[in-house]
Amino acid sequence: MKDVLQGLLARPTTKAVGDAAEDRALAHLRRAGLLLVARNYRTPGRGGGEIDLVMRDRDTLVFVEVRRRSRGDHGGAAASVSPLKQRRIVFAARHFLLRRAGAPPPCRFDVVSVEADGVQWLRAAFDAGR
Repeated sequence: MKDVLQGLLARPTTKAVGDAAEDRALAHLRRAGLLLVARNYRTPGRGGGEIDLVMRDRDTLVFVEVRRRSRGDHGGAAASVSPLKQRRIVFAARHFLLRRAGAPPPCRFDVVSVEADGVQWLRAAFDAGR
């Protein structure tokens, strides 16, 4: 029993694993020249959305969803960004933009997939729709 408890306590939490994936994604994007604007931006209230990373790529504001998977089957991490998740990210992006002064800059939605075999960056992975 003691060994089982020690094993459970030694495992990182889901949040810690997610934070580590975001750290890897952020480092990858910074190496590519993007600048961090905000991290873990959340809209107020329930049912809103969250954006893992808001980055600047020259004149473009980039809203980044970071996905982590321990295995690549079922399409991998990037394939797990469902239409519902996309709508929530777009909602949060609109909220973020409304809080900024002036005209909104060009924007795009990227997905960074962090998997056991590395990091994959999908630029313009989805759009805001209409």
